[in-house]
Amino acid sequence: MSSGTGVGRERPRVLVIGAGFGGFHCLRTLERILPAGAAELVAVNPSDYMLYVPLLPEVAAGSLDPRQVAVPLRSALPRTKLMLGSATDIDVERQVCTIVDVEGRARSEHWDYIVLASGSVTRLLSIPGVAEHAKGFKSIAESIYLRDHILRQLQLAEQTEDPAERAARTTFVVVGAGYTGTEVAAQGQLLAQQALKQHPGLHDNEIRWMLLDLAPRVLPGLNPRLSKPTARVLRRRGVDVRMETSVSEVGEDYAKLTDGTEIPTRTVVWCVGVRPDPVVESLGLETERGRVTVDDHLRVPRTEGLYAIGDVAAVPDPAKPGESTPMTAQHAQRHGETAGRNVAAALGYGEPEPYRYRAKGFVVDLGGWHGVADPFHVPVSGPLAKVIARGYHLAALPAGKLRVAFDWLADALTSRQLVQFGLVSETGVSLREADRVPTHGEAAPAEPHAASR
Repeated sequence: MSSGTGVGRERPRVLVIGAGFGGFHCLRTLERILPAGAAELVAVNPSDYMLYVPLLPEVAAGSLDPRQVAVPLRSALPRTKLMLGSATDIDVERQVCTIVDVEGRARSEHWDYIVLASGSVTRLLSIPGVAEHAKGFKSIAESIYLRDHILRQLQLAEQTEDPAERAARTTFVVVGAGYTGTEVAAQGQLLAQQALKQHPGLHDNEIRWMLLDLAPRVLPGLNPRLSKPTARVLRRRGVDVRMETSVSEVGEDYAKLTDGTEIPTRTVVWCVGVRPDPVVESLGLETERGRVTVDDHLRVPRTEGLYAIGDVAAVPDPAKPGESTPMTAQHAQRHGETAGRNVAAALGYGEPEPYRYRAKGFVVDLGGWHGVADPFHVPVSGPLAKVIARGYHLAALPAGKLRVAFDWLADALTSRQLVQFGLVSETGVSLREADRVPTHGEAAPAEPHAASR
């Protein structure tokens, strides 16, 4: 099936592939700058929302409703047409993009300008058993599944009379001590601690959380002065933090570590890192470490009207000449804003500009009243960092700020309702399927893999 071939069209068409941080803010910038009717704006995304990834650990912990981290595209981008699906091919010469929709039907869409912002997928590495047995953490489905899984393991541990099974079900291993893995371990440990009140047959010293990373310190990508207070908080809560250690094999009820230790566990959460959307590999464009090469205006060299942003793009880093910007939400958002202004300029509205953003610091929420942050590169920890983290997220959320604030207030004043819904099956969050590119006849994934933090 083919549509949007350009025949009889009066308005130029701007196609944005992906509505994560980069794509969403690109479209929002275009809607702000362009007069009504100046261009046809089209978003191609597997879901009808933009996922605010940094708050997923709080969804898994039960302190936030899943809807609060999903920004509805139709209300947030009223002038943008939404196509539910994924791009599988971009013909640069013909200016046609092949899209597979959520029911597996393929169609061709013409474009005058296209912004590739399809984000990233989980990086699995070649470790036996990870794809089959580890749990991912990049989507709402995965966060809901993990919460249910933790609560279920505690319930089943209380029921069993087998000590080995009990030990495996009460041991939780998080691989990757970056932003996501550290927050998952911190929030997950607090969730399990609260759930213990409902399980009198379990004891506090039976619950074991581990955080592993091959790096020499926690939060290796952040200011080194944030690593020690973070590790201190985690260890004080009983989390077994092991640096320069990872998994060498994962089974249904065990994890072998690189130091030779075998850990009985039914839960390995994989937060090691991400890699660009696999569609990049099929485009035949010049890449740097798997990311599409772009100039400082976010244009793909030797193409007409093609831009790339976010995790899929190797954007020159203004702060570190010769390097690309890191794969974080901060940069993806600013990539999107710059790309939006540059596409608008190409359409005759404004002047093009190079990408010039420098990160202002990062925040990590450790649950409870703990956090670490380095606003404007000044290290802060404890309750003040917690306040800064929540203030930052409320400021950065494109919509639903009041609802998030109410959820946080309710969580501080009342006990969490810890129930298992069982809405997401294990097959629905399979890591094996996480990085497959849909083809004609195969449905696109239900959720996008948005830019990391």
